[in-house]
Amino acid sequence: MTETDGAPPSNLNIANVLTVIRILGVPLFGWLLLVDGGQDEWLRVWSWVAFVALMATDKIDGDLARKHGLVTDFGKIADPIADKALTGMAFVGLAIIFDHWLFWTVTILMLVREWGITLMRFFMVRRGVVMPASRGGKLKTVLQAFAIGGYLLPFELWGNLVSDLLRWATHGVMAGTVIVTVVTGAHYVVEARRLAKAAAR
Repeated sequence: MTETDGAPPSNLNIANVLTVIRILGVPLFGWLLLVDGGQDEWLRVWSWVAFVALMATDKIDGDLARKHGLVTDFGKIADPIADKALTGMAFVGLAIIFDHWLFWTVTILMLVREWGITLMRFFMVRRGVVMPASRGGKLKTVLQAFAIGGYLLPFELWGNLVSDLLRWATHGVMAGTVIVTVVTGAHYVVEARRLAKAAAR
């Protein structure tokens, strides 16, 4: 059933199924990343493959939902939760592997922002207001995906100029990710207050 039928779409649709698959794939990704303490370079490569495949479902389920009228309130909430579960696992796993105070600082900042906004969204839903991902939030997700993807790859496996340049590019993307994450987090809080005031009228 689609929106063109005059009734809201069912929660049991292909877009939501892909979202659930993304959530269920998080433990497998985490295992590939952290087995043997993250020191197995080829398993790190396979964790990159799993991460890319799972992130691809984010693009696919969103396109399907919009194209076929399968946008649901469940999807609006579950989709960002799936993203945060995957990226959260990646940040924590990478922080464990690199074990550097700067990476732990970034990881804590990301987790506080991501789950704080998610809890705020749940609070807003209880008040009858659904907050879908903003354009800035989507940009943040894309930047996070590229930054995480770069850190997942063991560039030392290749040890050439290209891999060195990609490593530095990854650092740059991560810096941009932190900035966008903070800015969009503040925007969500401001928007939530505005919507709460409007709903109270």
